[in-house]
Formats: sequence, C-alpha cells, structure tokens
Amino acid sequence: MDGAARHGFRVLENEWIKLADGTRLAARIWLPDGAAKKPVPAILEYLPYRKRDGTTARDETNYPVFAEAGYAGVRVDIRGSGESEGLFDDEYSPRELAEGCQVIDWIAAQSWCTGAVGMMGISWGGFNSLQIAALRPEPLKAVISIASTLDRFNDDIHYKNGCHLSAQLSWSGTMLAYSSRPPDPLLVGNRWGEIWRERLEHVPWLLDIWLRHQTRDSYWQHGSISEDYAAIEAAVLIIAGWADGYRNAPPTAAAHLRAPVKAINGPWVHKYPHFAWPKPRADFHAEAIRWWDRWLKGKKNGADKLPAYRAYITEGIRPSTWRAADPGRWVAEKSWPAKGIKPRVLHLNPDRTLDRKARGEGVLAIKSPQDTGTASGEWFTLKPDGELAGDQRGDDAGSLVFETAVLPEAIEILGRPVLRLPAAIDAPTGNLIARLLDVHPDGVATRVSFGTLNLAHRGGNAHPKPMPPGESEPIEIRLDECGHRFRAGHRLRLAISTAYWPMVLPPPTAVTATLKLGASATLELPVRKGGDSIEMPEPANPDPMPHYRELAPAAARRTVERDLNKGTTRYSVHEDSGSHEVPDTGGLVTRELREETYTIAADDPLSAVAQTRWLVERNRGAWSIRTVTTQRLTANATHFLIEARLEAYEGASLVIERRWNERVRREMM
Repeated sequence: MDGAARHGFRVLENEWIKLADGTRLAARIWLPDGAAKKPVPAILEYLPYRKRDGTTARDETNYPVFAEAGYAGVRVDIRGSGESEGLFDDEYSPRELAEGCQVIDWIAAQSWCTGAVGMMGISWGGFNSLQIAALRPEPLKAVISIASTLDRFNDDIHYKNGCHLSAQLSWSGTMLAYSSRPPDPLLVGNRWGEIWRERLEHVPWLLDIWLRHQTRDSYWQHGSISEDYAAIEAAVLIIAGWADGYRNAPPTAAAHLRAPVKAINGPWVHKYPHFAWPKPRADFHAEAIRWWDRWLKGKKNGADKLPAYRAYITEGIRPSTWRAADPGRWVAEKSWPAKGIKPRVLHLNPDRTLDRKARGEGVLAIKSPQDTGTASGEWFTLKPDGELAGDQRGDDAGSLVFETAVLPEAIEILGRPVLRLPAAIDAPTGNLIARLLDVHPDGVATRVSFGTLNLAHRGGNAHPKPMPPGESEPIEIRLDECGHRFRAGHRLRLAISTAYWPMVLPPPTAVTATLKLGASATLELPVRKGGDSIEMPEPANPDPMPHYRELAPAAARRTVERDLNKGTTRYSVHEDSGSHEVPDTGGLVTRELREETYTIAADDPLSAVAQTRWLVERNRGAWSIRTVTTQRLTANATHFLIEARLEAYEGASLVIERRWNERVRREMM
C-alpha cells in the first residue's frame, strides 16, 4: 500500500508480514524519508489492541517523533487481532512470542532497515518485549518496557501472593470484548465477514483458562522473566508509575538483570509517561531516543552511564481518586540496591503503637467486614480516577491499626517495606492485607504501599499448604515498591485486615486472624537519607494526544453504595468512550462501553457477585457491527462458578451467540 507523506516521513497504513505458516500479520509502518537509500534502525510494538482504531491516537504521539529522529516505527497486530489473520489463543502464548521473533527477523531483513531492531510497549507490549528479548532474536538489541512484570503470577492482573484479584475477571471481560471486534473491510476487503465469524467461533474465554491455574505452575512460569534473568541480553529501559499495579518491575529489573538496564518509577497511573497522570510527567521521547541512539545506532551518548534507578519521591499527597499532580521530587540511585538505603525496624506493640522499641508482648485479633477495601482504587485500569486510592480512614475502620507518634523529623523511604509477625487464623485458608499509610495532622490518611498474602501461600506460590487452624506461624508480607517522604508532624500507620474487597476477591470463610505482637512483630522500612534531587525534564507538549471528532461525549463514574438494612455493599464502574471518528479511515466511528459491578454482604464472603458487561460498536455509513459480552463470577465453599455470553450483530441481525458456563474447583483460594 502506498504511504501517505508526512513531515519527513511517510506512513504505510497496512503492510503484510508473512509468517512461516503463511499467516499474514498486519503492520502500520512509519518510514523516515530517505530510508530506502540509507537504511535506519526500527522500533517494533506488537499488540492485540488494533493499530487501526485501538492504539491509533497513542501511536501518533510516538512514531512520528521516532521517524523524525531517524527510526522506522512498526506497529503490528498479533495473530487474530485487528487486520491480522489467524486466531488468537492466549496472552503471551508460546506462539505469540515465537511469531514475534519472526516479525523481528522480517523487519531486520527489509531494505529500509539496518538490521538493528528495538522493541517497546506499555502493558501487553511491555510484557512481550521482555519475553521476546529472553528468546534472544539476533536483531533485537534494545527494549523499552513500560508498566510490565517480571513475574506473571504475583505481579499481573491475576493473583497477588495467592490472593485472587478481581482484575482477572475485569481483564478477561476486556479481552473477550476486544477479541470480538472485526477487521476493517477497507483493509481486508470482502472477506472481512468470514474472518470475523471465524474469530467469533474460536475466541477463547480467558477467565476459564486463568482460573484453572491458581498456583504458580508452568503456565505462569512461561513468560516470567524472574525464572531466568540471564536470558535477556538486550539493553532494557524499564518504566512504571507508583499509582499503577505494575510498580514493582523497574527496581526488580535493576537489581537482577545482567544485561544493561536502567529503571524509572514516576507518580503515574497506567499510561505512557509523556501524557500520564498525576503529573509531573517525564519527557519519554527524549529518554527513548537517547536509549535507541545508544543501543541501535551505537552513539556514545551516556545512556549506559545513567543512574541505575531514578524515582519520584512523593510527599504530602492529599488522597483523592483524581489528582492532577503529586507533590514531590526526583532522586537517583547510582546502583540498585542502593548502599545508602538502610533498614529501620518498627515494632507492632499490643497498645497499637508502632515504635522502634518493643513495648511488651501481647495478642490482638482482627476479623474485617467483607467490604473493607472500597477506597483501594482498582488494581489495574486506564483511568486516573480508577487507579488512585482514596482516603484510607474508612478502610482503617475494618482493620487492626498501629501508629507511630507524631514524627519529630521526616522519614524518607524507597523500596519495599516488609511486615513480619507470627499469625494464626481459624480456618485452613484466609488472606492478610497490610497497608502503609501517611497520616496527615488533620487525620486524613494516604496509602503509600500495600501487600497481600493468601496464608496458604506463606511458604511459596507453587505448592500452597493449609494453615493449621488456631496455630501461629511466622508470616512475611512484602509490601509493594514505593518512594515517599513522611513529613515531620505526620504519623506512619500500618493497617492490617483480612479483607480488601473488591480488589481482592474473598476466600471461602470470614476468618479471624490472631497476631502475636511485640518483639517478634516488626515492620521494616527501607529508609534513605534524603535531601537530594535531580532534574527530570518534562515534555514540551502539555497535550500530545490527538483529539478526534466527537460525535457523542465520553462519560465515566465509579460509585460505592451501601444498603445498611441489608448489610450489603455495591461497587460499580461505568466507562463510556463516547463515539469518535478515527481520521484517515474512511469515516470509521468507534464506541466502547464498559460496566462492572461487585456486590457483597459484610458478613458473608460467599455472597460476593462480580459481573462485567461490554458493548463494542463500529460504524461506517451503512456498515454497522455491534458486540455485547457479559461475565458473572460467584463462588461456593468449593468451586468458582463462572459464566459468560458473547453476542455479535451486523446491523440488526444476530451473527453469532456463544455461551460458557463452568465450575472450577478452588485450590485453597
């Protein structure tokens, strides 16, 4: 397809990459002027999110900038998505990764490419960039991975230290909806309907797949970089945000990868740093081009001499589910782990103080209401008003709380706090959740970090063992990575609960946890001296995202409703993208609506019901398609009960309807 000329580059809207089995993957390519005569390195992003009408706006913020800097951009839809042929099977499947290697080889062999390839992406693209790098395709020299994970079991949307995340249901609903979208007839021709129907007939229901792997088995070991850090040889720049569920990956990579690696953690939610919230943003393009120039063009520009870890230290944040900016400053650690960060041990005392001195021995118990956790924010979403945690005082009411005296001087931490204490529960399995909070002088509480543990996973995630009811065992909970400065005049608070709903779905019984306190119960903080800072340039353009013609406005809301008479709580999500016309697509109009509801009775974990519903619409003139997908998850003491439905329409005509209904045994979860 002929390319449309732009400023210093041209765009090939739909190029075909033929795989070894004959399947063709669809690519959008940005080519710098003159690349045909003087080849350039290439940057690959490899996703199931549709280059045509899914990531288009985001792509337009990145690849024109890279093209102007002398790089070809190649945005490829994986098998069975967008205009690519074949059928989608699962996230990060062996086939996906192997075909990614074929794509890299194809790019390197093109006349416009020097043979050097970089790979980048956020979330899915950040994941598979690292996973494909671990397969060592020869042309792949560098990676930029944003909001990703090194451990698919413990640091993704599925499970967190054996606790069942509601994000697993949410994301499987998203992927069922995404997988139901058709290819664009303007790009694939009259076969679009045949391709679409075949996809609909074979689209996998991912919740059923994921829920059948409740331990860290070979399914999750596949694609987990933590299984073999030495496998990666390409240079890695890895980035995340404190307000995102994927906050742990950058410092973990900096500590363990043997390849050249640099890490960054900013204040952001799940977005590229040049348009993320809360601010301050980072000049992602300058960072990326410096990285590409060093490892793809061989320029001696100092990228390899950067500090091992740059992090934003938040300070004085007032909790809110929408924040335009977080106060704080940037710091740098030359090496990671940093020698200047020292552990400070605080004791959990029977009088509920948190102190450097143990003040006697004692026992306290906690049995949290099942709706404790509604101020947690969602583990993973794409909205600033969804991921940010709110004022924690409501959740503290259902928790066992320990608190320092008013701080006479500031305490700055960077790293993972660790809670250690002897604990018992009155059931074979149950969850403990620990939250580290910054309490302001007026009592407002900001969540700094949190950690979870399914106590059956206390000895590891591969082979869980039931807790002997009533018997105390030593427990360790590693809270998530964080960077924060507790101001003088504030207090540190540790809140421990047995529930964290709706982020964490409940175990079969409402357990009571008994904690032994004093010398053996400690919270270890990674304390740094502070007082330093670095400059971290922000992007010049405060609004880099293109704005498409709006035909109907977007809308979003999240609500928590409590029925005091019934003792139930309902958490609801409503996100409507609105209707927009995508430029240069012949008038293609898109709309997507996501609705989720979670309900629970405060005294009954088996009352929990979780549901998702997606509506997807694509229109162009008289051509119109619509898909509706729903999911429902409940549980009894022994099984998860899951069901789903997919309906697809062309105009008013039903094209296909599929239903799933499964029982999956609970494995100490």
